[in-house]
Amino acid sequence: MQYEILKLTDRPEIKERAAQWFHEKWGIPLSAYLESMEEALSGGDSVPQWYVAVEQDRIIGGLGVIANDFHDRKDLTPNVCAVYTEEDRRSRGIAGALLRYVCEDMKAKGIDTLYLVTDHTSFYERYGWEFLCMVQGDGELDMTRMYIHRSI
Repeated sequence: MQYEILKLTDRPEIKERAAQWFHEKWGIPLSAYLESMEEALSGGDSVPQWYVAVEQDRIIGGLGVIANDFHDRKDLTPNVCAVYTEEDRRSRGIAGALLRYVCEDMKAKGIDTLYLVTDHTSFYERYGWEFLCMVQGDGELDMTRMYIHRSI
């Protein structure tokens, strides 16, 4: 099956569906996704932005770019967030394609450095991300890994 990557700002009609999908995957309130997506669609700054991979009419992956992904290092911005691929579509390069797409899109907007927090220890390196430091997640006891991606 072929899929395509859609940018919310190019396809505003997918906003409600995309917000619901991210909400179901991450448990963040639906209203938070809708608010961030509305901000993206208002055409202001380059951040926030939202992207989904769609196969036929099904969202099979997605991610966003926000100022801060709920951690104490407010200086490390913007952050790729909510990276997710449906379990039955994993190991097919979808997350990698989304990550490449977002890095290229942000670079086109003049943003060549992105950050990402994750518990994964070897996944993002495959896509040009480097471990940067540990950060404290908002309301979390354990530290979380922070990665950086610099577009050349």
